[in-house]
Amino acid sequence: MPGEAAPHVSAMGAGPRSARPQSVLFACTFNAIRSPMAEALARHFFGRDIYFASAGVRAGETDPFATSVMEELGIDLARHRPHTFEDLEDASFDLIITLSPEAHHKALEFTRTLAVDVVYWPTLDPTAVQGSRETILNAYRGVRESLQKRIKDAFEWRPMGAL
Repeated sequence: MPGEAAPHVSAMGAGPRSARPQSVLFACTFNAIRSPMAEALARHFFGRDIYFASAGVRAGETDPFATSVMEELGIDLARHRPHTFEDLEDASFDLIITLSPEAHHKALEFTRTLAVDVVYWPTLDPTAVQGSRETILNAYRGVRESLQKRIKDAFEWRPMGAL
């Protein structure tokens, strides 16, 4: 509406496809669940149109539940090896999307020396959920579905043939 301020989306794909960032880093605490899921989902939807990577504040262990729920979509996460920000070969990203408070604080350090936008997407840590195997898997599926929706919305994903 005229006179209303537009929401600040900072390199998040609002507008023409040319407004999309060229390179995106997803970051979480251990690079074992949330950020590798986000990276794999983004690559699944956008292929090579945008460069996607992921990292953690600390390197964790490969998570079999994350691998399992991604396999349900036909996305292979089994070869992912968790790594840290320090392990990145290149830190020149247009956008860093953080999925945990710890990763957000770490990513903000990059803004001191690099021209990079940092956006925080609070995302549940599914390892905090206890219960049966199915209860745990449902928590991981919830994280997967939440990330999938946010990625599609943020980068304006459209199925082939859609206008």
